[in-house]
Amino acid sequence: MFGECHAHLFMDGIDYHAAVAAHKNGPDEICIRRHLQAYKDCGVTYVREGGDHYGVSEKARELAGEYGIEYRTPVFAIHKKGHYGKIVGYGVETLAEFHEKVLEVRRRKGDFIKIMVSGIMEYDEFGKLSEAALEKEWIREMIHIAHEEGFAVMVHANGREAVLPAVLAGADSIEHGNYIDTDCMDAMAQCGCVWVPTIVTTGNLIGCGRYDDRVLERIFDMECRNLAYAFEKGVNLAAGSDAGAYMVPHGRGIERETEIFLAASGAKPETVMERLAAGERKIRRTFRIEQAGNGKNT
Repeated sequence: MFGECHAHLFMDGIDYHAAVAAHKNGPDEICIRRHLQAYKDCGVTYVREGGDHYGVSEKARELAGEYGIEYRTPVFAIHKKGHYGKIVGYGVETLAEFHEKVLEVRRRKGDFIKIMVSGIMEYDEFGKLSEAALEKEWIREMIHIAHEEGFAVMVHANGREAVLPAVLAGADSIEHGNYIDTDCMDAMAQCGCVWVPTIVTTGNLIGCGRYDDRVLERIFDMECRNLAYAFEKGVNLAAGSDAGAYMVPHGRGIERETEIFLAASGAKPETVMERLAAGERKIRRTFRIEQAGNGKNT
């Protein structure tokens, strides 16, 4: 079984508000252990977190070894104030403040930096995002600062105007990457960036009754076509489900994401699995930091 390359243990895939309430007085160890057990039951031995501001991912990393899981976390994500990202981390108003947050991640022994440079999909309308991308200068400088401090950078990005600048600035991975074009995927292939498309977040919504299935199916079809193109062009791909998001359970979420890769890529199953394994190996190798010495990636 593959690792889970994008998860949020502070959420439960069912009720966001109830999940957050469980951690309001500190990380709920019972909840965390339940999610870790779900991964163990599915044979998952590696989890890369997307961060939170409740201390949940830090506690999960502390406990994960008991379940045979290598757990990596950015501790929290960082966004520009006034833009999307508060749900999983902290906002900054200046790049100097961003640098301070990067240093805080180091003090808290974070394994990498996660930045938020776009909004999220609005499932009521095809092509709609909750907000526009950050300015290209901000995207470029956030990645540069994190790299200068020795961290790999995980980038939450949707839409061409967020994804392409992030890839060209040296993003180590792009998370989600909805509503992108072939230029974005060609750039990923050329730059060696890993793409974690988290398609299951849309696929699992189809038929749930929360949104119009006609819109969901159109989005899902687009995502699968992009995946097939990226696969053909040699983009580094890795399986991550955004586990904890609505309708995406821990453990089972990554199984379903892998099933989507197998169905959508247009390649032989063994070839798909080999490519996913290679993408995960690159993520495992890149998204960790040596805490001793100068803190540079190893």
